[in-house]
Amino acid sequence: MALTVSPQRVLPTEEARDLLALVREIADEQLLPQVDQAEAEHRFPREVFTMLGQTGLLSLAYPEEFGGGAQPYEVYLQVVEEIARAWMSVAVGVSVHSLTAFPMATFGSPEQQQRWLPGMLGGEQLGAYCLSEPQAGSDVAAIRTRAVRDGEDYVLTGGKAWISHAGHADFYTTFVRTSDDGGRGLSCFHIPAGTPGLSFAEPERKMGLHSDTVGEVLLEGVRLPADHLIGQEGQGMPIALAALDSGRLGIAAAATGLAQRALEVASTYATEREQFGRPIADNQGLAFLIADMAAAVGSARATYLHAARLKDAGQPHTQEASIAKLVCTDAAMKVTTDAVQVLGGYGYTTDFPVERMMREAKVTQIFEGTNQIQRLVISRQQLARVAGR
Repeated sequence: MALTVSPQRVLPTEEARDLLALVREIADEQLLPQVDQAEAEHRFPREVFTMLGQTGLLSLAYPEEFGGGAQPYEVYLQVVEEIARAWMSVAVGVSVHSLTAFPMATFGSPEQQQRWLPGMLGGEQLGAYCLSEPQAGSDVAAIRTRAVRDGEDYVLTGGKAWISHAGHADFYTTFVRTSDDGGRGLSCFHIPAGTPGLSFAEPERKMGLHSDTVGEVLLEGVRLPADHLIGQEGQGMPIALAALDSGRLGIAAAATGLAQRALEVASTYATEREQFGRPIADNQGLAFLIADMAAAVGSARATYLHAARLKDAGQPHTQEASIAKLVCTDAAMKVTTDAVQVLGGYGYTTDFPVERMMREAKVTQIFEGTNQIQRLVISRQQLARVAGR
């Protein structure tokens, strides 16, 4: 099926324009041809992440001194969008990996950064972000997994749930409890793969994103040297919340890319499919449906880019990140559902990709904070601004 042209973009530099052109080429020539089979087989595409890392696409938003690409967030997020347009599971993985490096890059000591960041950002390693637990999803302060100091080490015991890349990652950025002081009692650790006591449950059987392996990470007496603590004891909650602002923007961009692809498939189908002797796109009712889809995608893109530009300017953007996550993921759900409608009966079959996209869109309204939690964040931020707090 033919595809429409790439969306118009305003990029800050010629380098960024070349980068986006390269990503579009990789997406069209290397990702799109294999996505359907890989998703059907529930295959984790580790070789794809290795290729993206070697191309420099796993480290775009980080400093060059540690192997990063030193790109502004507005460029990095548009790269994530282009990847999601081809393969949503991979785009989610890129966002997750970037999230795993954030605590080390932002709160790690110079010694830790020199030791670990080059591997994290250079494409040699893939990370997992271990925050949620079976009883601690939206309520991060309810984390029970515990780290106890034992001489020069910490011993970690408990389990993490809903972890992307579980069993495939090379390191696990993990949040645990080091005291009983509620949200002030959390700390962040770097756990290398292969550490004794680290194991994994069977992957979850999910509705979609079948190439994004998700499962429980089990910690049974995992012993870590004290220098694997990122930041200070008790600093875990601020680290997690700061990282989530960035992670929400990654998911917003990925959701926009998914919606863009669904719009392309639906638009192409509408111009090629004929009923009553003419393309179905000639019917105003269907044409207006596609217009609403295009408006939703364009609005989503503008929303995440606004938040990214605030972040790049060093301005507060927690509210805007939550708005972007809410708007973009709701748009993805609507656009993919409407794409199934445009394709009619064919849209409900696996012969076309829009049914898969619809299933993939649903989880974007759930992970990185449910959209109900985003509304809570947005309302609190808005009311605090009005009150001058």
